[in-house]
Amino acid sequence: MERRSKGEPEKAALFALAAAVLYACSVPLSKRLLLSLPPVLLAGFLYLGAGVGAGALLLFRGKRAQAGVCPAAFSRQEKPYVVAMVLLDVLAPILLLFGLKNASAASASLLNNFEIVATALFALLLFRESVSPRLWVAVGLITLGSCLLTFDADGVFAFSGGAVLVLLATVCWGLENNCTRKLSQNNPILIVAVKGIGSGVFSLVIGFLVGEKLGGIEAALLAMVVGFVTYGLSIACYIRAQRTLGAAKTSAYYAASPFIGAAFSFLLLGERPNGLFFAALLLLLAGAFFTSSDHTKLA
Repeated sequence: MERRSKGEPEKAALFALAAAVLYACSVPLSKRLLLSLPPVLLAGFLYLGAGVGAGALLLFRGKRAQAGVCPAAFSRQEKPYVVAMVLLDVLAPILLLFGLKNASAASASLLNNFEIVATALFALLLFRESVSPRLWVAVGLITLGSCLLTFDADGVFAFSGGAVLVLLATVCWGLENNCTRKLSQNNPILIVAVKGIGSGVFSLVIGFLVGEKLGGIEAALLAMVVGFVTYGLSIACYIRAQRTLGAAKTSAYYAASPFIGAAFSFLLLGERPNGLFFAALLLLLAGAFFTSSDHTKLA
């Protein structure tokens, strides 16, 4: 039992890194899916795929999925965080996908680093987690790099509207990460099912109400598969890591995801970086180094 507890931080770090790799695929794949589906409906199908896939896993595993120390249902104290988690997961992907219509997938992937800043600030200000000096340095570097990516390289001191929307999405996810942290002792697959189905259905209703059209069932099914892999499995790994590491620390390990996503964008979409991209990349790499090398235990 003692040996298992000693290895728990390392296992949690592996879960966090797995979450980063899986989510890294979502931005370039979503950029490609936007050719077939409008933003709000795409957000709905991505999350619905994650939720339906997680629900199927729960049914497949049966009673064993509910076994162990994790409770099978949410308590009264947890329910406000469940509601906040679902609503934020409606808003964040919609902002991201609208941003992707006017920003490159590579830049959007790097801008996801700002989620670390938002998560750490919300963890400190609202949830009283400790943030180390090293993590504060990372916050400053990532903020500066993110600011560079919000400038339109084709204009003079012009802000990229798409990049600003992506940043707003990361702020929503930063708050959502802390809400999910309050649920992390529960079954991760159950959390993904509730998060995915709730956010997905809500987004689909909004999409149809605002007049978005479904181009074809094939694109919707493909979006659900992408959502299950890049959102569902990633979220489950992320929540499992949060149980041990806390919200800010898990987000620090998660810092690898934006860089992997940028690499995938170059490979899958053939995008080409500009000078601002490389300047921001150096700052964000430095920020990722400080976050990943921070071994401070969080409260």
